[in-house]
Amino acid sequence: MPATPVSPMAVPLPVIPPIPGVRLGATAAGIRYAGRTDLVAMEFAAGTNVAGVFTSNKCPGAPVDWDRTALKGGRARALVVNAGNANVFTGKAGAEAAAATAAAAGKLGGYPARQVFLASTGVIGELLPHEKITTALPGLYESLTPSGWADAARGIMTTDTFAKGATRTAQIGESFVTINGIAKGSGMIAPDMATMLCFVATDAKIPQGVLQRMLRKSIASSFNCITVDSDTSTSDTVLLFATGQARHKKVPAEGGKILNSFALALTELLHDLALQVIRDGEGAQKLIRVDVSGAANAKSAKRVAMAIANSPLVKTAIAGEDANWGRIAMAVGKAGEPADRDKLSIAVGGVWMARAGGVVEGYDEAPVVAHMKGHEVEIAVDLGLGRGRATVWTCDLTHGYIDINGSYRS
Repeated sequence: MPATPVSPMAVPLPVIPPIPGVRLGATAAGIRYAGRTDLVAMEFAAGTNVAGVFTSNKCPGAPVDWDRTALKGGRARALVVNAGNANVFTGKAGAEAAAATAAAAGKLGGYPARQVFLASTGVIGELLPHEKITTALPGLYESLTPSGWADAARGIMTTDTFAKGATRTAQIGESFVTINGIAKGSGMIAPDMATMLCFVATDAKIPQGVLQRMLRKSIASSFNCITVDSDTSTSDTVLLFATGQARHKKVPAEGGKILNSFALALTELLHDLALQVIRDGEGAQKLIRVDVSGAANAKSAKRVAMAIANSPLVKTAIAGEDANWGRIAMAVGKAGEPADRDKLSIAVGGVWMARAGGVVEGYDEAPVVAHMKGHEVEIAVDLGLGRGRATVWTCDLTHGYIDINGSYRS
């Protein structure tokens, strides 16, 4: 596949500090790509708790099946991720590849295979050459370092044009803890969940059940509010590892207010990573924010927002910088949610274009067109029916998306 230009909305990878209890790195295993890293490993201190959320796709990959079972134990010692092959629709061979990879990593570290988590991303329907992974793992393990975050972020990329990472600091009691995260994702991005792959680690000591609840809640307002192309991947995985190496006041089994700062920081970090995924949407030139208010309820507002965000006609109009608000009205109407044409209001870039079933008197399209020429476009819709509101993010749809996906396996 030919090299893709870096997204014009790319953001630089921040300096990501070490997390006590985490060592990580990347290497080139030659799974699909030549001349680049494609295998990542993380190793965690004994006693690390883990939480996870996975794709809602009914045809998940073998690594997702493996992780769902492993998550029942609540503990993690390692993570192994490969790029270039998704290990999806590979039947018994795919399950055997997952088991062999976990067993090899566990043997190297001296811990149970079921405490090794896996993730794969890339082409669907091709057998994963796991012997390349198991051959590369010993050398990779020897190179793991607490400062390997940047290498790991680059090693999990597929059609991504830039590495994605974020870091935050949170307070638990009188002490401070660190939260780091890396993600990959560019296409096949839609809610439930919409990240492709995301791995987060913290030195906080948080009960596994509390960790799981916080992760799921944070995903609801971050990765589950983005869409590139309305396609839900077979491999979507978010894993959160808490090494427990920080010294802070004990967190109760039920969590509580002591985790308010941590929960906020976690949500901010996931939101940051989710927007980086949208900024790197395949072929994307514009980041689009869709705000819906006045809906019958919050769920209805989100469905309307997603109908707008997923509309090829809306996305191509924005790609062409065409201030065609009629396409937005169409998307509202097709959402299947309560809507009244004569109460509907539509704005782009803060300029109200339509109200009460028609164009706003004296409407001047010039400032809207100027707004749409930028890399960030804002759409606002007021249904005028109730108090429900929602915000989602998407990107425009350009010919670049066709170019990338038309040659993905070549």
